[in-house]
Amino acid sequence: MSMRRQISTATRWRRRMLFACMLLAWPLAAAAQSADTPADPPMQMDSSAMPGMNHDVKPEANHDAMPTMTNSATATTNTRSPDYSDGIGQSSMPGMDMSDSQPLGMLKIDQLELTDGRYATGQSWDVEGWYGNDSDKLWLRSEGDADHGRIEEGQVEALWSHAVAAFWNTQLGVRQDVGEGPHRQWAAFGIQGLAPYWFELEATGYLGPSGRAAARLRAEYELLFTQRLILQPEFELNLYGSDDPASRVGSGLSDTRLGLRLRYEVSRQFAPYVGIVWIHRNGTTVDYIRLGGQPSMDRQFVAGVRIWF
Repeated sequence: MSMRRQISTATRWRRRMLFACMLLAWPLAAAAQSADTPADPPMQMDSSAMPGMNHDVKPEANHDAMPTMTNSATATTNTRSPDYSDGIGQSSMPGMDMSDSQPLGMLKIDQLELTDGRYATGQSWDVEGWYGNDSDKLWLRSEGDADHGRIEEGQVEALWSHAVAAFWNTQLGVRQDVGEGPHRQWAAFGIQGLAPYWFELEATGYLGPSGRAAARLRAEYELLFTQRLILQPEFELNLYGSDDPASRVGSGLSDTRLGLRLRYEVSRQFAPYVGIVWIHRNGTTVDYIRLGGQPSMDRQFVAGVRIWF
């Protein structure tokens, strides 16, 4: 029995040794086979299928041959296009790709309304339009009041608008007063733009003959209840440097106006609205206004339409 047990034990050890040798020999054989097989050629990347990749650079080019990120005029022609377009054309949507070489225009009738005050009813308008490019525009605007089709007072301005920042333009031009009063002429200069928190601001100064001077400050804001229902507050100040009895305005702060207009945009280009406007006259202007039978303070209900092209 002991002899048979010894032979059986030796057989098991020989089988274990043979199995271990096979495990060691298998990775060595696989490595030898991979060494004899030629390597696959490196994968070629088609640079033309990747926008922005420079396909003119040779694969063997070293790091020093890569163009540096600089604004120097000596940069090679292999650098990326300055506007990052890489040959992609401009948008086909009119007005969305305006450049200095492509002038565009717009006409906006911001307020065309009927007014109903405590003592009188009438009509009023506020219209502006421009034509030009991103940097320079011809800017036209007009506002005023009428009664039964007769203009009581109004203004027409023609301005050259020049961009000085992303949301700000300086304006320089002329203003003509129209209506029942004297037809004054003014030189106009000011600034217009979009302030932080989306306030639209407009500040304009005026100089006329005989030392006349005036200024106007206007601020607007749009409060969106929905994408179509919008409340637009508007605040305006008018100042004059001297008394002008013929135009019924006094020196200093002449009048202040606060308006609230709620409009519904049937489309972006057409929006009817209703609102209310408070007018408060100050200083010597009150005396001139009372001589004409008008109150120093007035509240007007308005209804109109806003249109732009």
